[in-house]
Amino acid sequence: MTEIDLSSGTVAYEDTGGDGPTVVLLHGWMMDASLWDGPIADLSADHRCVAPTLPFGAHRRPMSADADLSLPGIARLVTEFLDRLDLHDVTLVGNDTGGALVQLLMCEGAARVGRAVLVSCDAFDNFPPGLTGRTLALAGRLPPRMFGLFMQQMRLRPLRRLPFAFGWLTLRGDAATARWTKPVMKQPEIRYDAVRTLRAAAADAKVLLTAAERLPGFERPALVVWASGDRVMPPEHGRRLAELLPNARLMDVTDSYTLIPLDQPTELARHIREFTHASAPRRGS
Repeated sequence: MTEIDLSSGTVAYEDTGGDGPTVVLLHGWMMDASLWDGPIADLSADHRCVAPTLPFGAHRRPMSADADLSLPGIARLVTEFLDRLDLHDVTLVGNDTGGALVQLLMCEGAARVGRAVLVSCDAFDNFPPGLTGRTLALAGRLPPRMFGLFMQQMRLRPLRRLPFAFGWLTLRGDAATARWTKPVMKQPEIRYDAVRTLRAAAADAKVLLTAAERLPGFERPALVVWASGDRVMPPEHGRRLAELLPNARLMDVTDSYTLIPLDQPTELARHIREFTHASAPRRGS
């Protein structure tokens, strides 16, 4: 992982390099960039893949004490990240709460974003999302030390697999979820960041309803990929997003929960590749 110093703190990221289309991949709460390891292993053959670890509770370097860790604040951090790396014509991909960030950037008309991919993500009134998100938001009311004690139960696989934890988020990704919960258990500063993020989300639960009103203004190509059996992100929301966006198509994925990058990485990579190749500007245009 490479690190970059941004206004809110140091952000680690993976960058495969290469001359192909640039894909920037965003994860959700209590996750890190390794969410995308499977799709990156496939896409990096003909794409430049960039995956930052955002301050959502599984990061390793704490943010500055005055950092804005609300969802709009982290969206601005992503914009700064794109600017600092001088990335152009980016395909911005987001899963889970990473997809909420993508929606906020779409609304702001981010000049460096050429197309967007929303992968089973928070939308409309589903924020914080589902039982998992609501449980995390409630836990975020605790003092950071107590929040860390609450998260200690995630050391046990049977508890991680419960619906209020990661059980309804992924069918096959338990090893990743076990790894993601370690920073808040071991690092007081990360617990503090996580609590700040969760409290800000609970205080601004209508942020995506407001964003949805502006999504029809995003006229660049968009792809919506949704798990047909999703229990956290309603499949109806995928259809609604695709209908709101004037230049979007919808793809369903079976045998997967919300975290399609873990459950169906090859299929997701195929959808992203077909989308970027079909919507990329022709040379000389």
